[in-house]
Amino acid sequence: MNVAFDINGQPVEVQVEPRTTLADCIRHDLRLTGTHVGCAHGTCGACTVIVDGDAVRSCLILAVQMQHAKIVTVEGISNDDALTPLQAAFRKHFALQCGFCTPGILITAHALLTEEPNASEDRIRDVLSGSICRCTGYIPIVQAVLEARAAYQVQARSAAA
Repeated sequence: MNVAFDINGQPVEVQVEPRTTLADCIRHDLRLTGTHVGCAHGTCGACTVIVDGDAVRSCLILAVQMQHAKIVTVEGISNDDALTPLQAAFRKHFALQCGFCTPGILITAHALLTEEPNASEDRIRDVLSGSICRCTGYIPIVQAVLEARAAYQVQARSAAA
């Protein structure tokens, strides 16, 4: 089946088997390997991408369901070679170790802060609880997201003006 959608601001059209998950399409057909597949059951969060503004588990969605969707992967959260404020905060706080979960957590945090730039620490912890990290203990991840809020608050004020 042919499916056409935008990924990271670029229109694509791919031919996939009807049973192909969005995660497999992104990784294997489009060669965007930042999206990781951990559990393949939607519980670990490593495959999280943004579809039409919502953070979703790409291992649970079929690629053919994405007709005309707008998708953002970890590769698409920045438009240039510089780190985003969120990525820079992760680096500063050592909020990653092995890195397997990091793309999904970055996408989840980006989606949250885009919608709720004033998210409380409790809200951040609640949203990130759907992502499994076995290395960091989550404290540096939460600290990084808390620090990155300021940049998203500035963006929200700019968009409102």
